[in-house]
Amino acid sequence: MNSSDHIPIGAVDELGPGQRKLAFIDGRSIVLFNVDGTIHAIDNTCPHNGASLASGQLEGCVLSCPAHGLRFDLRTGCMPGAGGLSVTTFPVRAIDGKLVVSLEDPAASPA
Repeated sequence: MNSSDHIPIGAVDELGPGQRKLAFIDGRSIVLFNVDGTIHAIDNTCPHNGASLASGQLEGCVLSCPAHGLRFDLRTGCMPGAGGLSVTTFPVRAIDGKLVVSLEDPAASPA
């Protein structure tokens, strides 16, 4: 595990179900959501016009951009339906009681 690719962002119990947290890592703004006990991490920038997604309305795993209402699935980063824009997602794991986010290029990760 390369420490520059896996960054601790807080304690596992710090982010309860229904909560969200904004983190700044290597100049990037990332927002984490706890949806029914599963942590999702996405880029905090809407691909449409660059608006912050941190305060968007969450319905299940679908987040609405507060600026123009575009919707993104936190699990995939994609807009529901065919085509459309997508937001970058980041894998999050619990290691030794800490939440750790990986900033590795998702395209470079093995399937």
